[in-house]
Amino acid sequence: MGRAEIEKMVEKSEDINNLERLPEGCISDILSLTTPADVCRSSLLSNLIKSAADSDVIWEKFLPADYQEIISRAFYPFPSAAATSKKELYYRLCDDPLLIDGGLKSFQLEKSSGKKCIMLGAKELAIDWGDNPHHWYWRGYPGSRFAEVAELKWSCWLEIRGKLETRLLSPETFYAAYLVLKFKQDVYGFDDEPIKAKVEVVGGAGGDTSQERLIYLSPNGGKDQYVARKRGDGWMEVEMGHFYNEGGPDNEGGEVHMSVIETENLEAKYGIIVQGMELRPKADT
Repeated sequence: MGRAEIEKMVEKSEDINNLERLPEGCISDILSLTTPADVCRSSLLSNLIKSAADSDVIWEKFLPADYQEIISRAFYPFPSAAATSKKELYYRLCDDPLLIDGGLKSFQLEKSSGKKCIMLGAKELAIDWGDNPHHWYWRGYPGSRFAEVAELKWSCWLEIRGKLETRLLSPETFYAAYLVLKFKQDVYGFDDEPIKAKVEVVGGAGGDTSQERLIYLSPNGGKDQYVARKRGDGWMEVEMGHFYNEGGPDNEGGEVHMSVIETENLEAKYGIIVQGMELRPKADT
């Protein structure tokens, strides 16, 4: 029985009585082959199914196989043992981004699927002239996940790069890469000029792939679909590109490289605040 058939069975009311006749362990096994979103819907159907849907057996399977190793890299203490259940742990990792790797990255689960989302903080990015205080200013910022963000004071040249090992992402998943930023009240040089964005996968089982596009860092720039848009956390984001992460044991050594570059129009630019680059499952794929 495939996942689609199982999901339909869970959703069809005429099949519920048949499902309830099974032992709770069998129900748990069936539900674990669906998705977290399907399990949450099914838990409303009856006490027996709710009990199975809340079991650690199911939610352990929805957590990434390496979740314990990821938690061990937490920047602040994260007592996973304090969670009363694997379901509670799952939702904690969905609702509260976990700072890892010295506080330079954040890790989170997509709530509906359990897929990994990772953001590289600005300090984890390669920013041209980023160490020059005449061009970039590093500081804390309200609402940022990270201790420091990068504020562009002035430059005629913009080049920001980030990279991540693909093994750290969920396998067999389409991902999109986003630049996460804000704008100061006094911002200049981004309304009319598109910026080159590139997302490239190097190495790994799927071979090399590359995608380039023009984006606008300002919501007022151009009519293209790749403009900065509001996020739920108060920041803005613009999609730089997407790729398929094949994953699996043969994907060791693969990396995704991301960049935004504007080196042709050498006019003054200032007033953007960069929080980081985020990789998360692509919603419309």
